[in-house]
Amino acid sequence: MLTYVTTNPGKIREAESYLPDESIDRLAYDYTEIQSDDLGPIAAHGAREAHRHAGEPVVVDDAGLFIEGLGGFPGPYSSYVENTLGVEGVWEVASELEDRRAAFRCVLAYCDGEGFAATPDPIDREDRVVAAAAGPDDDADRAALPVKLFEGYVPGTIVSPRGDGGFGYDPIFEHDGTTFAEMDTERKNAVSHRGRALAKFAEWFAQR
Repeated sequence: MLTYVTTNPGKIREAESYLPDESIDRLAYDYTEIQSDDLGPIAAHGAREAHRHAGEPVVVDDAGLFIEGLGGFPGPYSSYVENTLGVEGVWEVASELEDRRAAFRCVLAYCDGEGFAATPDPIDREDRVVAAAAGPDDDADRAALPVKLFEGYVPGTIVSPRGDGGFGYDPIFEHDGTTFAEMDTERKNAVSHRGRALAKFAEWFAQR
């Protein structure tokens, strides 16, 4: 049994396509989202907190749109920027750039309360934000639960909005000549940043 911590049922369907033999539950748990310029610590913190809440193996992901000409902005702040500036607003800013190269990145974090054997994929053994906030009565192990991280990356270009599908920044993100909003679900999942992270996770989890 594997629990995917998300409010988005679409993520469960995508995960099931990569883990067809695994039973996957969805947990709509509102974990604390720490502030960081890196997706890894955000996902790792969420996985630790969700595992303590659920008491079972969990997967958490954090994703963002990274625009080269804006120094990687909005990156980990993509959701906030979408809700405030809006996708059209991001396009208006990006349209003035000479360099509109971009990438969707996703970091998937797995935590089951146990240790992991060394592999090429990164293992986050310390959450500095949690450790710094820990009081003298806190169990040090709670801040040091090992978390396995898997990253997916897909390159693209920011373009004028096209397409009626997808969600979020999909209409302005073009990959191989087609925006994510112009792709059907099957094609998008085959190339998506989350799909690539899930593929790495599925390969590792099969040996877990």
